[in-house]
Amino acid sequence: MAFSLSGWAHAETIKIGINAELTGDIPKVGEGTKFAAQMWLEDVKAAGGLAVGKKKYAVELVLEDNESKAESAVKVATKMITEDGVLVMVGPQASKQAIPAGGIANNYKTVMISPWSTNPDTTKDRPYVFRACFLDPFQGPVVANFISTEFKFTKAAVLYDVASDYPKGLAEFFKKAWEGKHGKGSVVAYESFTTKDTDFSSQLTKIINSGAQVLFTPQYYNEVALIVQQAHQLGWKKPIVGSDSWGSAETVKLCGKDCYGTFFSTHYAAAGATGATKAFIDRYKAKYGYVPDDVAALTWDSMLLVQQAIQNTGGLTGDLKKDRENVRTAMSQIKKFKGITGEMTFSGGGDPVKCAVIVKISDAGEFTFYKSVCP
Repeated sequence: MAFSLSGWAHAETIKIGINAELTGDIPKVGEGTKFAAQMWLEDVKAAGGLAVGKKKYAVELVLEDNESKAESAVKVATKMITEDGVLVMVGPQASKQAIPAGGIANNYKTVMISPWSTNPDTTKDRPYVFRACFLDPFQGPVVANFISTEFKFTKAAVLYDVASDYPKGLAEFFKKAWEGKHGKGSVVAYESFTTKDTDFSSQLTKIINSGAQVLFTPQYYNEVALIVQQAHQLGWKKPIVGSDSWGSAETVKLCGKDCYGTFFSTHYAAAGATGATKAFIDRYKAKYGYVPDDVAALTWDSMLLVQQAIQNTGGLTGDLKKDRENVRTAMSQIKKFKGITGEMTFSGGGDPVKCAVIVKISDAGEFTFYKSVCP
């Protein structure tokens, strides 16, 4: 039974929006989002619905494609909130879509949680917008500290997409952290390109000639393979380090052996996982045929955070506006949530306190746990 913005007094179905990158530049991100959300819905249905207070509700996922475009993510968010009557929206994932969509969610006072967006602007000054991952101001120093202690290097190069919020923001946080440790000018090459570029030889030649000891490139999986392979073809033999955007299974599939031995910061490591994390990985792999990436794992955690927030309201009133507000309050008060990507605590805002993981891509192409770094 459907319900409108004015309320769901006679409805027994909770609608949850899934604003996903199903097509466009990063369709694997959307696929992982959809698969994890559908697995969660299977569990809800198997339990006979979602128990909230003294009632059980059916749950419907409103799945929409944002085409990996900011303007489409905004349209999807607006439709879900004003026409579909979702109680909560999960996604978008990438900051380029999550930042503008978050503005819509906040304006309409509807909870949005981005599983994967690490840019501060996604949640900044937006009490209705949350995330399930750490932030770039944390991730940038994590990578800078890791390279400094692991390799003892003092000169770094950065290559990033200047037109995309996530890589641009993270590149800036890394540069600030690195130069804070090694002095102004110690990022000896700071090269950029624009989304959809495929030839990076000009920037990489400058990087090679700069004297840099390591290359940091916080790009998405579709660009990582091109950058790493072209760097090697041009003679670069030094370490290349990435960020959580490398976490897709497509990274190794596209990059091959060129990416073996590289490191990146991320949210969880599939190889060697135990407990609930291993159970999720095994179930996902059996169902979809491959090991879930961090997007899928973070989406799983986000669905469970949404579930807990809805249940912590103690009951739905039937007034959609009021229930959205109650879910927001409940979400902001979740403490010590045991996610498969780590423990999370919200302290009134939309950003959880949680740890980062450094992953090494093994000679078998697996994402292996290397070390954990906590705030």
